[in-house]
Amino acid sequence: MEQRRSRPPNNGKRRGTPPASLPPQSRRPVPRGARATDGRPAAAGGPDGQPAGLRLTGLGGGLFCAAAMLLLGLLDQLMFGASLTLYGVLFLPVCVLTALWVRGGDVLTAPVVVPIAFAAGLFPVADGSGGLLGRLMGLVTGLATQAGWLYGGTLLAGVIVLVRRVLWVRARRGRA
Repeated sequence: MEQRRSRPPNNGKRRGTPPASLPPQSRRPVPRGARATDGRPAAAGGPDGQPAGLRLTGLGGGLFCAAAMLLLGLLDQLMFGASLTLYGVLFLPVCVLTALWVRGGDVLTAPVVVPIAFAAGLFPVADGSGGLLGRLMGLVTGLATQAGWLYGGTLLAGVIVLVRRVLWVRARRGRA
């Protein structure tokens, strides 16, 4: 006995797919302020509502954050005599930039890499004498005394990441 098809026949085209002439890698985001072909302002920005531009992978965000904090720690040591308060204040903008620059799919890595970068940058600032063990003891002491800056920056990155993640998930559900 022959059964009828329950779905309509597929003619090979899917709704919402890009034309086959361009691979997905070759499409570039529309710059802010650009115009569509009919003169209307074109849609700009990434899927999470942020402007299209610098986007780092999770690993790239971690490397950026660690390198920035290490550089700031070295500059703090050279210019200000290892001021731990200044180091903590400089940690906050690095947290914000890391949370904003990581791409939507890897955004949950930002609150993880931020405390690691804090410790990496604290190494040159830590007060330690007597070789490597003295420096490590200074690092532990610095982490204990500057925990407020560490928690504050991690919390700040976490809040930004949660907001971005919610926007990203809503944008993906809207497209589906």
